[in-house]
Amino acid sequence: MAKGKAPAKEKGKKEATKTLKEKRAEKQQKRDSKRD
Repeated sequence: MAKGKAPAKEKGKKEATKTLKEKRAEKQQKRDSKRD
């Protein structure tokens, strides 16, 4: 059971970092749009 839970946690962490990167990208895009 524990072994099966470990990978799931890692997957969740990867997804969390992905969302954070996406949020940062969105902020950069907003800044770029403001420049134009």
